[in-house]
Amino acid sequence: PRSFTLRPRHARRLPVDRRREKERQALCNAQLPYTMKASRSLLFVGLAISVAASAVLYATYADSPQLQAALAPLGAAAAMAGSISRGYVQFLRSKVVQAPCGLFPVQNEYTIMSNRVVLPGGVRPAALRISWGKIVAITFDIERAANEFKRLHFGDAVISPGMIDAHVHFNEPGRTEWEGYATGTMAAAKGGITTAIDMPLNSMPSTITVEALQEKQELAMNAAVCNVGHWAGLTPANANDAATLCALWDAGALGFKAFMCDSGVEGFDKVEKSDLQSAVPVLKALGAPLFVHAELVSAVNAPQSEPEKYWTYLASRPSSFEHSAIKALIMLLENDDAPAEPGFRIHIAHLACAECLKEIKEAQERGLPISVETGPHYLLFAARSIADGQTQYKCAPPIRAEENRRKLVEAVLDGSINLVASDHSPSPPELKELESGNFLKAWGGISGLQYLMPATWTAIREMRATVNPDPEYKLNEDLQLLSRVLSSEPAKLAKLDDKKGKIAVGYDADLTIWYPERDADTTAASIEHRHKLTPYEGMKLKGRVIGTVVLGSAVQHVEEMERSVGCGVLVKRGPWGEEGK
Repeated sequence: PRSFTLRPRHARRLPVDRRREKERQALCNAQLPYTMKASRSLLFVGLAISVAASAVLYATYADSPQLQAALAPLGAAAAMAGSISRGYVQFLRSKVVQAPCGLFPVQNEYTIMSNRVVLPGGVRPAALRISWGKIVAITFDIERAANEFKRLHFGDAVISPGMIDAHVHFNEPGRTEWEGYATGTMAAAKGGITTAIDMPLNSMPSTITVEALQEKQELAMNAAVCNVGHWAGLTPANANDAATLCALWDAGALGFKAFMCDSGVEGFDKVEKSDLQSAVPVLKALGAPLFVHAELVSAVNAPQSEPEKYWTYLASRPSSFEHSAIKALIMLLENDDAPAEPGFRIHIAHLACAECLKEIKEAQERGLPISVETGPHYLLFAARSIADGQTQYKCAPPIRAEENRRKLVEAVLDGSINLVASDHSPSPPELKELESGNFLKAWGGISGLQYLMPATWTAIREMRATVNPDPEYKLNEDLQLLSRVLSSEPAKLAKLDDKKGKIAVGYDADLTIWYPERDADTTAASIEHRHKLTPYEGMKLKGRVIGTVVLGSAVQHVEEMERSVGCGVLVKRGPWGEEGK
């Protein structure tokens, strides 16, 4: 049997940046003295501790009036030292190898195996050797691996690359009563999601400054059960300020998010054409992706007399809004000839209009950097099934007709849609106007983070069943398809595909363990979101998650959840080198 193994002495063979790898190794040695070789000089340990302690003390007391007064004569040098100290503290906190924190009895080194492992080359029996959060070996000799002392064999359960939700609203800080990192990442882990990327709005303040981004990063590091990354906001307040955009990028933002219509959130204003024209050349130079809520809202002659009927709301946001916005974005790309670094693209968020795919595909064929996602609610629900007053289904763009839904699922199957994301946008139940059932007044957002995977999987398999009802029909092909739209493509979008998004030697040990044939648990008691109102409650969905592994630590194992925090790390990019943990 073929076997691929990574050992420390072979690390030089990996296509990694040598300087970054040396920094990481040096940091691990400094922070984990019990892993150091006996021959290392204690002088270097003391020096590393002294530097780290000095940086922590400075970062902690940097705002002290006494310290500021003492450093005032040093001027720019003191400011630079402060910036370096704060960055170094963030570097230490985000990169140090963490102690085991999950449910498995063995953490730092063990083997996990299954008869169905989703690998880049196909689905097959395999054993994965995990060491300190990384996949260090893959072997197909299951019988030999089964004899290892530290092992976990999941039989016929599927081991997939950890799912990545690229579109989540955690609402922290400022609106933790809506969700928050603690409950949100717990729900993510319950649904098999190992990395969730937080949107810059619905929290207070919106993430349009470096200070706001750093506050979010700090809160996430202290509460996250799974890995968390962040998109920064692009609004009229910063779109024309290249320095601020670059600073957000350097502070660890994975990209930017803009609205072409009213966001409904104070402080996160929609961008105009001139804002995008100013910002896009900067984002191109950075290689930063731009998420866009693509609706250009105009006056429509829509009924207002029956606000409790879903059709009233649907008529207020026709598909022409999406058409107009996407055409404007394509024209923007065609007219901007600035060179782009790898990673830049305009990414259409939560596409609801299947007809718009034709324009996007034609733009891609012309070589324009544009991609698209949809949400599981657009793949699973149709307007005709939404009863009067069921405002838990309200979102923007709205869920459209059955024929549109089917075309979206077909686009996922044929690759026209790059990825699927939950657009988890929860709120307190009272904001959903449940008593009045008024769609026009209700908060527009669907709570569905926990059900991203089973909802997407159910939509895919139900579409396959219309062609061939055999439950084995294209099963392995669809397992790889799910891995593409929920793992590898989101990783590419966020520029994390050098460490996440697939099961391979050297990659992070982020894994989702599940049974595709079994029903997901959609009971109210199983919902980990802060609020239980979701259109997925009580639905029959396929795909039951039994294990979620985050950097080698199990935060869910046979549906027992790890209630302590700390298994997740901050997924970021910045001046300290390696993008990610």
